[in-house]
Amino acid sequence: MFDSGFGGLTVLRELLRHLPGADFVYLDDTAHLPYGSKSQAAVTRFTAAATKLLVGRGADLVVVACNTASALALPLLQTEASVALMGVIQPGAEAAAAAVPPGSTVLVLATEATVASHAYARACAAHGLLAVEKACPLFVPLAEEGWTDSSITTQVADVYLREALATSPALPAAVVLGCTHYPLLRPLLQGTVQGLLGSVPIVDSAEATARRAAQLLPAATSAGQRGSVLSVLATDSPTKFQRLGARFLCRELPPVEHVQLEE
Repeated sequence: MFDSGFGGLTVLRELLRHLPGADFVYLDDTAHLPYGSKSQAAVTRFTAAATKLLVGRGADLVVVACNTASALALPLLQTEASVALMGVIQPGAEAAAAAVPPGSTVLVLATEATVASHAYARACAAHGLLAVEKACPLFVPLAEEGWTDSSITTQVADVYLREALATSPALPAAVVLGCTHYPLLRPLLQGTVQGLLGSVPIVDSAEATARRAAQLLPAATSAGQRGSVLSVLATDSPTKFQRLGARFLCRELPPVEHVQLEE
């Protein structure tokens, strides 16, 4: 699996829980982050190179744990990949559809690039839902700074949610976390959402992706005798990634190997 930064580690955390019998290679493409400011051609090129590297490391399934790459690159690359290739947007939309009645409105919180792609709107529409997409650009730096329960983050969340509700044609029946950084803010968001919308479900696309991966790799849902082996690769700043990544994974990372993508 890969991401352009730390956020994909929230997906890895769920995959480790749902697939205890699998081995994992996590690739962090820090050399090219943030993907959100890149063109579709560039993101597709990086995603293809990352997939090639992971397949070369023996991957049977590649999880694109990045909403921007899932939105901009996945549709093309899925037709060309030599192994199963899945993103985080479709599982998130499927989980939202399972959590609310047909025809419901759902609020998708995501990055500016993901919102601009309208990938969630299309995925939700395919399941009979209306998605109101709201860009929350400050959530990523706040999560990476560790400000996951601060009053500042609470105020930012309140502003974003009120702005989204002002443009929504109906009260959302669920909130979808459309960025892999956002699960770190879930406890804080739960309180803000409840104050504005009541007890509506919060759909975590990381968790939904892990459940979908377990369906694709049923043999790995039971723990093996030796347990999972985790390898972590980074295209830049491996020491920093190892130090800060533990905050997202909620466990220490193994030594991070520095690699280069062959575009």
